[in-house]
Formats: sequence, structure tokens, C-alpha cells
Amino acid sequence: MHTAIDERALSKLRWRCRRGLLELDIILQRFMDRHYAELDEQGLAQFERLLALPDNDLWELISKRQVTADENMQQVLTLLQKS
Repeated sequence: MHTAIDERALSKLRWRCRRGLLELDIILQRFMDRHYAELDEQGLAQFERLLALPDNDLWELISKRQVTADENMQQVLTLLQKS
């Protein structure tokens, strides 16, 4: 588990989860509510990398229309797909 994140940083992260696709907004907010606090350092890095993707690319991965060759993102991607 990671160290406690301050409220301002958490608020900024939640803002970054607001996307142009409503489906992504819903899934990312559910993920934040259910799984974010349990992520280790590797999971946090994976989540950051996924958030850096364009909306359509991220949606394609979450909806399993596309697969990633990057195994380093799979842990968090699997949690997102369940959200």
C-alpha cells in the first residue's frame, strides 16, 4: 500500500479522471472509490501511465477491444475492467 495522499493531491487526481467520454468518467471514478487506496507503488505508476493515454486508447483497453503488449499496465488495467 502507498503512503497517505493529501486531500489536494487526491482532488487533482480525481480531476484528471474526468474525461471526455462519460463511460471513462464512470469507470475511473469507481476505480478511485474502490481500488486506488489499495495500490502499491507499481500500481500507482501503472495508473498514471494509463491516465496519460488519450481517451479513445484508454477506452479501447478497458473495453477489451484492444490489448496492450505492456505487461506493466496489466494489474491496474484488470481492476479498471472490473470497475
